[in-house]
Amino acid sequence: MLDNTRRFTGRAADYDQYRERYDASIVLPRLREWCDLTPDWLIADIGAGTGMLADIFLANGNSVFAVEPNAEMRRACILLHPGQHLLQVVDGTAEATTIAAHSIDLVCCGRAFHWFDVDQAMAEARRILRTDGWFVSVAFGRADDALDANLAIEALLRSMTSSGNSTRDAYAKYARLPEFLVRDYRQEQIEGAMLLTWPELLGLMRSLSHSPLPEDPRFPEFEGRLRDVFSRYAVEDRITLATRYWINVGRF
Repeated sequence: MLDNTRRFTGRAADYDQYRERYDASIVLPRLREWCDLTPDWLIADIGAGTGMLADIFLANGNSVFAVEPNAEMRRACILLHPGQHLLQVVDGTAEATTIAAHSIDLVCCGRAFHWFDVDQAMAEARRILRTDGWFVSVAFGRADDALDANLAIEALLRSMTSSGNSTRDAYAKYARLPEFLVRDYRQEQIEGAMLLTWPELLGLMRSLSHSPLPEDPRFPEFEGRLRDVFSRYAVEDRITLATRYWINVGRF
């Protein structure tokens, strides 16, 4: 089993090019309404990857600590934000961010949350937050069960795991958020869809930690089976996958 901090080694380029982008027009209005988010807040984006969720807050004028344990992802984040003085990329984990205690107005995490040790990560978030600071989880990506194409891709990815379990088993961690966010908790799910060409689908799948990398002996089989899924469900050379935002907001 890979250490979770190394799951995305070799995937940074595909991650940046093909992963679903967070939409500022969806995220920011909700945080302004629910949390009274303002540009002067200091943000800590935990498990920041290449900085996609951080970009939402940078667009709002916030200063952001992008905390990322994977060296390749940190390098990509730095290269993708040249001259961005509001962003500081930090070598740290969700469980040990290295950020000073009680210094942050809002701790956020995106798709990385399900890789965290939840109890330790939430204790660390509470440590670095100011009094009455906010915790925000913005999970966004393909849904696992909304369309036949989604189901086919989930089955393919499951066959690539060592256990054969669902690639979404770790998502049960999100259900624990109300256990920690005992004040001002809000949660909303937003359904959507994305249309992908074959290169875009392949790139998206290569960015996922459960997919074999191109140098893996299983990759040719994986690519062939994924091409079969695309051929089965594509219309006018594009496949439609259902997506879902799952936004959780609250205070400790």
